[in-house]
Amino acid sequence: MSTIKPFRAVRPTQDRVSEVAALPYDVYSSDEAREVVADKPYSFLKIDRAETFFEKGIDIYSQQVYEKARDTLYGWLEEGILIQEEQEALYLYELVMDGRSQTGIVACTSIDEYLNNTIKKHEKTRADKEQDRINHVDFCDANTGPIFLTYRHQAAIDSKVKEVMSQNSPIYDMVADDGIVHRCWKIDSSEDVALLVESFKGIDSLYIADGHHRAASACKVGLKRREENPGYDGSEEFNYFLSVIFPDNQLKIMDYNRVVKDLNGMSHHEFLDDMLHQFELLESSENQIRPVKKGTFSMFMDGRWYLYEAKTGTFDSSDPVLSLDVSILQLNVLSPLLGIGDPRTDKRIDFVGGIRGLKELERRCSVDMELAFAMVPTSVDELMAIADADELMPPKSTWFEPKLRSGIFIHLLK
Repeated sequence: MSTIKPFRAVRPTQDRVSEVAALPYDVYSSDEAREVVADKPYSFLKIDRAETFFEKGIDIYSQQVYEKARDTLYGWLEEGILIQEEQEALYLYELVMDGRSQTGIVACTSIDEYLNNTIKKHEKTRADKEQDRINHVDFCDANTGPIFLTYRHQAAIDSKVKEVMSQNSPIYDMVADDGIVHRCWKIDSSEDVALLVESFKGIDSLYIADGHHRAASACKVGLKRREENPGYDGSEEFNYFLSVIFPDNQLKIMDYNRVVKDLNGMSHHEFLDDMLHQFELLESSENQIRPVKKGTFSMFMDGRWYLYEAKTGTFDSSDPVLSLDVSILQLNVLSPLLGIGDPRTDKRIDFVGGIRGLKELERRCSVDMELAFAMVPTSVDELMAIADADELMPPKSTWFEPKLRSGIFIHLLK
């Protein structure tokens, strides 16, 4: 059973939403965030990355930064830039990119279901990144960024979502700077809310698509609140965290590619020879080559593209993790040939989201890297199979587009 709960959203006024809505905090470096807020004084990045209020060099994890985030959030509420709903509601959030639409339900989900794995994970979190968001949620007393969840689609939910969208005007309808369309609808009919809540009770599991650190942090703040309020009964807002929940058949995962700084002491010729032990070379060209079949990889080195296919026996096709293309590349190339044992910490490797295209891989190889690998994207089915098996994906396995905007919906914990 999966629980969704309506909530009294804090959200921008209709005339301010395009100013406030911002990409997730972790998309930007601190310097990039400063550039954004210089042009957009009401960008939600000023709350998500409150170090932008201070001089460069400040400890971005200091207490005064989190206090500034809190003061700005509630200051904007007082100014009327943000409003809080009088009544609880659910919402719909549609994103349109390149003509492709995906619509999720904005609701609160249960920290207990995160703890008992009804809300399933596929990624390992880092303690330092968790602590940052724990502090941010704790000081703000709010979930300021939604968790991106998915579920196996159901006809009854699809039907109700389409009905709401067709019979009601959106509360927001904007085109962001990157061309992504964002539309939102409010669901405050008690009958519609009850139908959706009841429908989700029939869904066995929800899956975190993106936002593992935000989810873990929200859960830990909820547990902290329980310790501080031993008489809690489970209905309090801190028992829930903000989510946007999409049907699996509407999602698209893009490739998450790799660039590597050097050949681990090998010459180009030696490396190309070693690649042939585990891979068959299918094509070589000065023109870009994009892999289109699972088990194939394109590589760029010294101004040339190569297309390889993993040989039979180089991976376990029955294992949901080891059969991932990112695993095949890691276990057969990055670790044994290039000496990159832990891609989470090795400074010789970097990751490039597929949204940037193959030209970005070529550019990096002309600037600061020696070679690049492009892969076929991980599928939503693969993500769910790994989560169902209680396994973890290798780091940087999925790149979701389009990105949810922060600041459109905020959930207060009180």
